[in-house]
Amino acid sequence: QKAHELGYSVMLYLDPKENKYLDECGAANFFGVKGNTYVTPNSRTVLPSITNKSLRTLAEDLGLKVEQREIPYEELSEFSETGTCGTAAVCTGIGDDGRMLCNVYGMEEAGPVTTKLYHALQDIQYGDAPDTHGWCEIIELD
Repeated sequence: QKAHELGYSVMLYLDPKENKYLDECGAANFFGVKGNTYVTPNSRTVLPSITNKSLRTLAEDLGLKVEQREIPYEELSEFSETGTCGTAAVCTGIGDDGRMLCNVYGMEEAGPVTTKLYHALQDIQYGDAPDTHGWCEIIELD
């Protein structure tokens, strides 16, 4: 509540055991881009995200290295892009000021990797790109 009152739309939570590793972003998973690498926490307390798993696959398709590991809080400043991902967030960037950077609704656009991942996932979900991973199933209605 306090973070929202201060104008932030995203809160980063640290791991509950040591309080030093990034764990999640509110109701979504966290990811960051560092160089040519997509990095996401290897959390033991957050439910696995199908969206994050899909984004890791798409990141590899784009030629990025993928790391799922502990991310010390101090490493946060080393990411060129940060974002949230999940069913509702899809793949949404986080700005330096802690506000959402969206690829839709006329808001400020997220970084280039986040934008590519967002569009790659949405294009598969909406049938605008081939589903080379077998994620979608077409159901014919009579």
